[in-house]
Amino acid sequence: MHTPWQAATALKGEPKELRPLTGNEAIARAAWEAGVRVAAAYPGTPSTEILENLGTYPAEDLHAQWSTNEKVALDVAIGASFAGSRALCAMKHVGLNVAADALMSFAYIGVNGGLVLIVCDDPGIHSSQNEQDSRIYGLLGTLPILEPSDAQEAYDFTKLAFDISEQFDTPVIVRSTTRLSHTRSTVSVGLRCEVPPRVFLEKPSKNVMIPAHARGRHVAVLEREAKLKDYFAVSGITQWEKGDPSFGIVTAGTCYPYVREVLPNATVLKLGASWPLPEQLLRDFCGSVERVFVVEELEPIIEKEIAALGIKVEGKRFFPRAGEFSPEVVRAGLVQAGILPAPPSQNAWVPEPVVRPPVLCAGCPHTSSFMAVRASGARVAGDIGCYTLAVLDPLRGIDTCVAMGSSIGNAIGMAKAGEIKPIVATIGDSTFLHAGIPALIDAVYNQANIAVMLLDNHITAMTGGQQHPGTGKTLRGEPAPQINYKALIRACGVQWVKTVDSYDLAATHQALREAIAFRGVAVLISNRPCVLDPIKIKGPPLEINAGQCTACQSCMNLGCPALTWSDEWFEGRHRVKIDPALCIGCTLCAQVCTIDCIKIATPPVTP
Repeated sequence: MHTPWQAATALKGEPKELRPLTGNEAIARAAWEAGVRVAAAYPGTPSTEILENLGTYPAEDLHAQWSTNEKVALDVAIGASFAGSRALCAMKHVGLNVAADALMSFAYIGVNGGLVLIVCDDPGIHSSQNEQDSRIYGLLGTLPILEPSDAQEAYDFTKLAFDISEQFDTPVIVRSTTRLSHTRSTVSVGLRCEVPPRVFLEKPSKNVMIPAHARGRHVAVLEREAKLKDYFAVSGITQWEKGDPSFGIVTAGTCYPYVREVLPNATVLKLGASWPLPEQLLRDFCGSVERVFVVEELEPIIEKEIAALGIKVEGKRFFPRAGEFSPEVVRAGLVQAGILPAPPSQNAWVPEPVVRPPVLCAGCPHTSSFMAVRASGARVAGDIGCYTLAVLDPLRGIDTCVAMGSSIGNAIGMAKAGEIKPIVATIGDSTFLHAGIPALIDAVYNQANIAVMLLDNHITAMTGGQQHPGTGKTLRGEPAPQINYKALIRACGVQWVKTVDSYDLAATHQALREAIAFRGVAVLISNRPCVLDPIKIKGPPLEINAGQCTACQSCMNLGCPALTWSDEWFEGRHRVKIDPALCIGCTLCAQVCTIDCIKIATPPVTP
């Protein structure tokens, strides 16, 4: 059975092809097919692969770029929309916080060329600092939110979103989640549709948000919301599936397949859009069953809206507001609600997985940086990146971490509040370009006595090795102007700037001591490429002379995964060994060895 937009496509005779795609790949494919001409993003798990995939489509079809941060990415997309072209912007949920200022104004302005914002939430906090529900931004900006439940719908809804955007003069949010973004399933895809760009709309009363114009546009936004409610009631993306009339489930997104797995015969209202909600359809559905439950991930957005209609509804009483949903979570809630019987008790032994905390890679250049930071005795404001793992044993080199680019501002506040310890801010190269520069200027302007360690590993490493303005390459791998960090930092007014090779442990310690001793703002650039991206670095592995090792454990303070305990003992302590398959030959362990028993491994003799 075709939904309306699928039926329209089928009538055109568009050829279809089945492909196994993740949700992110499906979104990218749909954007290309929808005629997008400009796409921009800042990488962030779980959204990163959307732009990476768009970058594989022909450059003559669309311009795809990494931007320095999410607000810039959205501003680029907004500019393309002003110029009359279809545009896409992608980001993870916390990136929407960065882009929200522009989004709230553009919600009033509306579009010329269609603009779709893909926001990927992270329920369960797999790779984020929080698990906020981005649907709240839709309510705040009075923006339509589409919630696909699988990769096929991610593809379908993204294409539909561009039509909605242009039909209703609105940016459209398509909300994905980690599970949808990274789960692969079969998707029926088509061909690219070239959408002629519109002419620039010469209308300052719509495009320029001064107060006099914004007042009128707010009224237009409210009128648009009413039209969208009527549209979503009949659009076909909402499915009323009839079954047991004793209760009904209202759900959306990836919760839908969980509900269907647990309750194959239930009466279900699957919402394709979680905002704005079709009120009359909700009244009709709720009136057809005896009890109404809402199953939605994270906040009770839909539940509260149904309750506001005066309808008795149950939801977060049985289903959690925190964490990622699964069939088991849904089943447990329905058992608690009395809809399903409790499962039989099981006394069988259930194995518990071994705890495997994340660690920095073998040879990671951040390791020596944080050994120096820890040895300095400083109060350390950390930031977002691989190096945030330095908060864990054995490095224990970070005291705070808030959000992208917060470290330098946090350090300023500590200094002005009278923190008695020396203050160091640590920040990665991509994060510095994303949001660290304004804070560095603020530090100079307000004469803060802080040291900043810029951890330059030449790539956006944490999200898989994406390019940025400091790498000298674009999203497509083409040559681009490369930021000169020293020149940029000096242009911000910093007087003390020094670069050190982070594999030179003694030099790193000495340089950081000098930076801390400087009165004012000092910036130490720790310079060494990531060992994994864009290519995996592998040098001659090292080995330990077991007979010499005194089990002093100095090398174990690196937290390097290539270093492990051996079965040999010395004075009641395990000696150490090096896994040659993991070792990249960075020599950091040899530099900290107290008895000089770590050397380059002797290659085996070939007979």
